[in-house]
Amino acid sequence: MQYIELSETLKKHTVFSLTDIRKINSSFCRRRLNEWQDKGYIKKIIKGYYIFSDLELNENVLFEIANRIYSPSYISFEMALSYYHLIPESVYEITSASTRRTYKFKTPIAEFSYRAIKPQLFFGYNLVKYPDMYRERYFKMASIEKAILDYFYINSNIKDGIDFASLRINKDMFFKQVSEEKLHKFLEKFTQKRLTERIKAFWEFMKNA
Repeated sequence: MQYIELSETLKKHTVFSLTDIRKINSSFCRRRLNEWQDKGYIKKIIKGYYIFSDLELNENVLFEIANRIYSPSYISFEMALSYYHLIPESVYEITSASTRRTYKFKTPIAEFSYRAIKPQLFFGYNLVKYPDMYRERYFKMASIEKAILDYFYINSNIKDGIDFASLRINKDMFFKQVSEEKLHKFLEKFTQKRLTERIKAFWEFMKNA
């Protein structure tokens, strides 16, 4: 397989894998990938996953890459809270929830971290569409309610007013976007009494903040 054939065939892919290539050419020699990296045609993200060097990187693209290189997963936790403008800090790590083990990748394009959640908690995310010259692309992003619950779920130390205040949640954005009904509907699925108590306390804190 020549590089031009690869680029024409996979140009619609934001990120592609060795498996993707071998679906096209079952006898593909992996050594060619090293040659194309040396020539600057492609970049390795993690083992087995690559992007074309001329790919324009932005937040949407990075989110889609995060979904793909460690699947199943969806964007959540700090990155989702920042995405919904709930927290003032910039988040430099692409944080995701996954049913696989907790893991972190430091790559040439970004740092990707994944926190393990139980399979029954893998819900509450949306497919977010974004435009591209070749086709419509998507990434999986936690709904604002699920992002909050995921964050409290993995940060069990956040439990009182001092802790809630330290998050510096934007009150206006919070009540503009968060559905109390949806939040509690999702919360029931966690079946955790302590988490329920903490979320109720957090909601009261936000009302009086």
